[in-house]
Amino acid sequence: MRRSRSTRAAACVEDIPVGDGHRDTAIRPYLSYLHKRWNEGCTEAKQLHAELRERGYLGSARTVRRHLQPLRSAGRTAPLVPDTPTVRQATNLLTRHPDTLDAEQVLARKRVLGCCPEMAEAAVRIEDFAKMLTQLEGRRLPDWIESVQASELASLGCFARNLRNDLEAVIRGLSTSWSSGVVEGRVTDIKAIKRQMGGRAGLPLLRKSVLLVAAGRQPHRVTTATAT
Repeated sequence: MRRSRSTRAAACVEDIPVGDGHRDTAIRPYLSYLHKRWNEGCTEAKQLHAELRERGYLGSARTVRRHLQPLRSAGRTAPLVPDTPTVRQATNLLTRHPDTLDAEQVLARKRVLGCCPEMAEAAVRIEDFAKMLTQLEGRRLPDWIESVQASELASLGCFARNLRNDLEAVIRGLSTSWSSGVVEGRVTDIKAIKRQMGGRAGLPLLRKSVLLVAAGRQPHRVTTATAT
């Protein structure tokens, strides 16, 4: 069995760190609360699962039980888990419109932006790009690309550099209300039908399913007749 570096470096069993639930990404945002309740004496997995569900956890009681098993076996207190967001949560806080965040998320966003100057700068660049996207200001894209590439934001700089590969098309995409969303939706429908019926139905039935789904996606048209 392959052991982690931290396990190989442990001098005794007590030094082996308790798993932080990295395999169970659904429970990760709730580890701080879970460990706090464990240390307060609540060790019943069923009760803890019910409390996590009230806080928005969608995972199973089995996952909670599996995470607590090393603590139960060793008879140890749970390690403190800092209330730091995951990469996905931080990305969500930076890319969502600030007006859509609740009070707790606003505070979390402030903590993320306060981590380092680069995070605050990245937020400004992201908001500026979102403004171009929503207000159809594609003409500003070349200036935005230059400003991002002049900064020390490596990830955004790579994104900006790739935009240059098809700059004219991107500018047009940011300047008009037209999009390929409808086409992409049809492609998604066809892929879903293929997964559901591929190998189970002949071409006539597949064709009929595709046409029926496409017809169901059409907006309903209300016609009125005016008597003369």
